[in-house]
Amino acid sequence: MPIRSLDAHCLNTQARPDLTGVRRAAIEFLYFGIKQARACLFAGLFFGAVFLVPREGLFGIPRYDLLLLIALAIQAWMVRAKLESVDELKAITLFHVIGFGLEVFKTSSGIRSWSYPEFAYTKVFGVPLFSGFMYAAVGSYIIQAWRLFDIRVRHHPPYWMAGLIAAAIYANFFTHHFIPDFRWYLAAIALGLYARASVVFRPLDRDRTMPLLVGFLLIGFFIWLAENLSTFFGIWRYPDQIRAWTSVHVGKWSSWSLLVIMTFTIVANLKHIKERIHVPE
Repeated sequence: MPIRSLDAHCLNTQARPDLTGVRRAAIEFLYFGIKQARACLFAGLFFGAVFLVPREGLFGIPRYDLLLLIALAIQAWMVRAKLESVDELKAITLFHVIGFGLEVFKTSSGIRSWSYPEFAYTKVFGVPLFSGFMYAAVGSYIIQAWRLFDIRVRHHPPYWMAGLIAAAIYANFFTHHFIPDFRWYLAAIALGLYARASVVFRPLDRDRTMPLLVGFLLIGFFIWLAENLSTFFGIWRYPDQIRAWTSVHVGKWSSWSLLVIMTFTIVANLKHIKERIHVPE
């Protein structure tokens, strides 16, 4: 399989002493991009379908229902091809459930943060089932990137602290509709918790280091870009986009970055990933 061959090539960390200076920087950047694209396999295929499937659907199947079938097919193929393990599939399913629960609340009649205007047979409480895969795509990316970049984390906070802040972040997505929004307080706590944490990754044959918080912000930014594309294509709409499309407020970037922290916390508890995380005594 070409993808398995690509994975084997990307995971080949044989030393390249011949690469120096600008040439090394260019080759490492190229491999960084290739690995990033490969880690986005599920997200890329799924959002490709989101943008390509016409609004009226195909073969009499409504668009939302067709997107669910496509997402299930992609996920089944990745497991069957051993591009994801069963344990990783369980984690991704958890992301789907968590995301779908948030979608049901946010689109409910009393909240109406956004809406899914099109008809679908697979809507539950007004939310199409495919929507959970948008959250699962983030988890899939983190899991794939962890393996492809041989990621290790140094100075990760104690798991109980990370779990507590992740739970508080998720809860705040619900509670800020009824009590003050604690998003920035939670962001400040997360900043303190992860201030010393760094991620070690290998784009080619040498380890590179980056603050983990920078990784959270970068992933959140690209999710925000994907959200702008999704609303532009009418997959869902915010209230201010009903008459005409406008870009999603940049403040959503912070929300997505916090959601990435929550997703990362779940991934970090997978057994084979936990072995690569250093928690100070």
